[in-house]
Amino acid sequence: MIWSDKKILAAIEKGEIVIEPFDRGNLGTNSYDVHLSKHLARYENHILDARKHNPIVHEEIPEEGFLLHPNTLYLGSTLEYTETHSSVPFLEGKSSVGRLGIDIHATAGKGDVGFCNHWTLEISCTHPVRVYAGMPIGQLIYFGVEGDIENYYNKKANAKYNKVTVQPMESMMWKNRF
Repeated sequence: MIWSDKKILAAIEKGEIVIEPFDRGNLGTNSYDVHLSKHLARYENHILDARKHNPIVHEEIPEEGFLLHPNTLYLGSTLEYTETHSSVPFLEGKSSVGRLGIDIHATAGKGDVGFCNHWTLEISCTHPVRVYAGMPIGQLIYFGVEGDIENYYNKKANAKYNKVTVQPMESMMWKNRF
């Protein structure tokens, strides 16, 4: 079941969910709005290799905004740092963002219990569109977990995205063995 605003607030009060900065005005009926940070990145190379580390170039969104182009994958990050200790967070794009032709994630919309970081966004667009730091970009939805948890993400020895950073994180697929 999706958690209501009251359930989300109760979890925040208990420390089961952490959102920094937290603004009560961003809490919806059953979600919390998150915002685009000033940090963007894109891959250096046009051709990516899943078995190799693909370096990225970091950029900052200037005051006048940043023009996204179709057929380019941008990595962004949320302004908000989050922790989730008792529920499963899902990140979805806001409908207003989708109506501009912007997707904020290709496949990574679900977080793990124990995820403690800024969210990396996998941004693409269908039309050229200018984006701004601080604009609402998505919403976090929380689902309850049934059963006890043995392996929290932030305590896994092989977790690839545990380094806390405000910068977007590139793919760590190359750390897998295949």
